[in-house]
Amino acid sequence: MEDTNQAPKRCGCANPTDKCPDLPRSIHPAKVKPDHALVLDVRRAADFAASHEIIPGAFWKDPEKIDAWIGAVPRTHNVVIYCVRGGSVSNSVVDRLHAEGIKARFIEGGLEAYKAAGGELDSK
Repeated sequence: MEDTNQAPKRCGCANPTDKCPDLPRSIHPAKVKPDHALVLDVRRAADFAASHEIIPGAFWKDPEKIDAWIGAVPRTHNVVIYCVRGGSVSNSVVDRLHAEGIKARFIEGGLEAYKAAGGELDSK
């Protein structure tokens, strides 16, 4: 007998798998609109400290302390995250956010690709 009481997944659909075909894991840097999403900067602490730039409106969240802040991330918002180059840090954070039912994507190529695509930046 099939279990029909499964909770909706991160995108809100009733897809019974952890992967939702309707929500990609990443977003192209040129398509990022910081004013239309909750943007989280998940660069490692040393990388964040060494930089003087941040995407406008972004909040820095230490990826090493995700257990302390993941519960405060709203499940009703679209979340865009970024690290320096969109590699292992972004992927691991997206995996954790998805596991908690949060609609999250990471910027392909990270902050470096966002800058190269002409993305707007603020000084920290």
